[in-house]
Amino acid sequence: MNSPVIDLVAVDDAATRAAARDLIAEYLHWIASSAAANYGLSFDVDAMVRSDLDDRAKFYPPSGRFYVIRQSGTYFGVGCLKRLAPTVAEVQRMYVQPHVRGVGAGRRLMQQLLADARDIGYEVVRLESLKFLSAAHTLYKSVGFVETTPYAKNSMKQFQPAETMNMYHSSAVFMEMRL
Repeated sequence: MNSPVIDLVAVDDAATRAAARDLIAEYLHWIASSAAANYGLSFDVDAMVRSDLDDRAKFYPPSGRFYVIRQSGTYFGVGCLKRLAPTVAEVQRMYVQPHVRGVGAGRRLMQQLLADARDIGYEVVRLESLKFLSAAHTLYKSVGFVETTPYAKNSMKQFQPAETMNMYHSSAVFMEMRL
């Protein structure tokens, strides 16, 4: 018996925007709770969600990409590509709901974001992830990411108070891949 097809759908209408908003909020609330418990960090989830959905220059074409993952009419994952510099992009908000992990949706989404990065003309793709997300790090390494030092313009810089940035850096893994 065949499994239902997993679709990557560009966020570009009311339904996909609503799905993306819900998934990003779910992901960020989970991350915020874990970051507070594990590292004593806090950040404004609502501001991050608003920025993700409302800033058309952030994840949307021509310089970015914004997808939700759908199977059998149900949205269960999200992922984005953002421009950091003319030749550098960042993957953000990679999230697949726990009950659907292990079916290859995260890998498929990552491969699509990397293909998009190549098509746009990026030469380097970066990402950051809290240390407790080791399963995600395994995926990232399997497609070619390697650990690197914290980089300028990382996604948390505008949402993390300056006095806690060193604590944030010590709780996160920074990675990059040359395309």
